[in-house]
Amino acid sequence: MKKNLSLLLMIVSLVMFSCADKAQQEPAKVVEKEAVNTVAVAAEAYFGEYPGSRIIPADKVFAAMDADEDFLVLDIRRAADYEKGHIKGAVNAPWGPAIADALNWLPDDKPVYVNCYSGQTAGQAVAALNVAGIQASSIKYGWNLGISKTEGYDTYIDMVNVMSPDASGVKYDADIKMAVESYFKAIPDGGSNIIPAAKLKELMDAEEEMTVVSIRQADAYSEGHIEGAINIPFGAGMQTQFAQLPKDEKVYVYCYSGQTAGQTVGIMRLLGIDAVSVKSGMGTAGTGGSGWSNEGLSTVQ
Repeated sequence: MKKNLSLLLMIVSLVMFSCADKAQQEPAKVVEKEAVNTVAVAAEAYFGEYPGSRIIPADKVFAAMDADEDFLVLDIRRAADYEKGHIKGAVNAPWGPAIADALNWLPDDKPVYVNCYSGQTAGQAVAALNVAGIQASSIKYGWNLGISKTEGYDTYIDMVNVMSPDASGVKYDADIKMAVESYFKAIPDGGSNIIPAAKLKELMDAEEEMTVVSIRQADAYSEGHIEGAINIPFGAGMQTQFAQLPKDEKVYVYCYSGQTAGQTVGIMRLLGIDAVSVKSGMGTAGTGGSGWSNEGLSTVQ
């Protein structure tokens, strides 16, 4: 019995020694975590969690003012135009690098309504600011075609230059803040990431390499669209189709009036797509005669 027990202990010892020796010869494999692109994740979440609309009509803003609701109006028009008249209490940060600086004082605990001239640059700003964590929406059709066309608007306007608030203490993800700041700092004086419809037609006639994207709904696309345009309807989940878009050529995006195209361009550019929106989109009654169809440019079905 003792012999058998001794033999068994010897076998167990040999097996344990063999396993230990093998472990020393073959070190454990280290599983590396794949780096997460926080900017891409946040940009894609913009449409993944889309609430239905991030555009507010001027009369709704005025109603919110009457109700003493807590919000901030960010006017991104040029300083000279802001000084001629703006929504009461609006703070001016002209389109471009000034909006990058505004990240230091914009609040993240209440709505921010962004006003431009027609709603298109406001759309881009809204997309980028939401990615950073600001609850931003654009004022429909901006100053020229929205606010100043709304009945009784002069009651809500003044020319008092409003100082920007103190630093808000918003806690940004460092990478996301840098990406959003870079977005606005990269905009040259007078630049907009917007192209007039007639200019796009010239480029198409010259057979420039490009991709044209219609973000109107499928039924509107079927009724008529710019020749060669692919359809990615605007709304929740549209970001899943961005992977088909090239990153080595211009991508021209159009909608109905240019406002949702502005938001789409904002997200696409944060994802590394060289996107530009078509001024006033396909064109609606609210765009003052501007836009692809309004300018008499042809469409296909």
